[in-house]
Amino acid sequence: MQKTVILGSGESGFGAALLAHKHGHRVFVSDAGKINEKRKRVFLDKNIAFEEGKHSLPLLLDAQTIIKSPGISFEAPLVVQLLEAGIEVIDELEFANRFSKGKVIAITGTNGKTTTTLLIYHLMKSAGMDVGIGGNVGQSWALQLVEKDYSWWVLEVSSFQIEGFVDLKPKIAVLLNITPDHLDRYHYELEKYAAAKMKLTDNMNEEDCLVFHEPDQNIIKAIVGMKGKPTLAPIALNKQAKTRAYVSNKELNLELKDANWSWPISEMVLQGEHNLINSLAATLATALAGVPTSEVGPALKSFVNAAHRMEHVADVNNIKFINDSKGTNVDATAFALSAFKEPLIWIAGGVDKGNDYSLLYDKVIDHVKLLICLGKENEKLKMAFSGKIPVILTTEDIKEAVQLALAHGKPGDVALLSPACASFDLFKNYEDRGDQFKEAVISLKDIN
Repeated sequence: MQKTVILGSGESGFGAALLAHKHGHRVFVSDAGKINEKRKRVFLDKNIAFEEGKHSLPLLLDAQTIIKSPGISFEAPLVVQLLEAGIEVIDELEFANRFSKGKVIAITGTNGKTTTTLLIYHLMKSAGMDVGIGGNVGQSWALQLVEKDYSWWVLEVSSFQIEGFVDLKPKIAVLLNITPDHLDRYHYELEKYAAAKMKLTDNMNEEDCLVFHEPDQNIIKAIVGMKGKPTLAPIALNKQAKTRAYVSNKELNLELKDANWSWPISEMVLQGEHNLINSLAATLATALAGVPTSEVGPALKSFVNAAHRMEHVADVNNIKFINDSKGTNVDATAFALSAFKEPLIWIAGGVDKGNDYSLLYDKVIDHVKLLICLGKENEKLKMAFSGKIPVILTTEDIKEAVQLALAHGKPGDVALLSPACASFDLFKNYEDRGDQFKEAVISLKDIN
């Protein structure tokens, strides 16, 4: 009997364990931390062996396949030891792919992945296609495959997950952008991070398509070293020689084999330059997947974006409060700051990931009137914007941050939570940070 070991019992590990169990594998789950009590009960009910608080090497070395958490690097000493022992080490998405007959649209990039993934899924679902969604959105792909497969799967994939791919071959890959992020994983070399993203295309051929943002020079450089041979489908805000999707006359435009298509930007839910790029990628990808263009426009009007990404929470005293807690790096925050013309109150801070805040200077000067630093270590943020933003305040309490925004704001201002940092100093994760922000804003709305 095949022995499959799962390293980590998070969302992906839990799904992989149940999928392996369904297909008759002898499953062992090993987590160096605590296993969620609800998941432990499921493991006990299904007679899935597990351990927590440690990794017992003899039990791992007995495996034919090890499915690791994406957060565990292939360079981790334990993983290196397992590979040297000749054991296959993969990630959950690669494992799930072995049990799906569906075609895959895989979306990656430093920013915009979730919005684009949700939009592609919405466009395909609205057109009546048999489609599921997974990866970093919702339930893990493996867990869903325990119950059902679809003809198409729309998957948000990170560089960490792509590292674990072996045979997974997207029918359509979408690469939105490459900017510095997670560089501690890649020896602080952008080229290695870009190569990890581009590994998504390794198994693709000319019958498959790579949708990518053509003006992104980091993508262009990475394409030069690409192992796969997908058909290239570039997008850009401004039409270039080979661009298949672009903006012209305030409309989205697609150039397709059978007919061209356009749709007014004013008739879209998503607004802002970064969302135009996301929308171009999504509409081109869905058209390549066979969605009739007649179905695309109406679905662009009915789309509902993910929570915590440019989410309008409420207006309090005519100040608009926006939750962009998912903006956890400088590039994402740059998009958010650029999306508004109104005077800004900017709430930022958290766990700095080696941020270069100079990239935001042109976004904040004469635009941001107040910076509220929300974090345990605020000095770097304060120093970076001293003299560039008129007023800088600090707090470790998100309720106080919201109260400060209201106290210093005027009607017509926008109070924007876009941290440019990870959340783990004060919060469980970016969702927890965003939820607490929304609760604080709603409580103020109830009072005022």
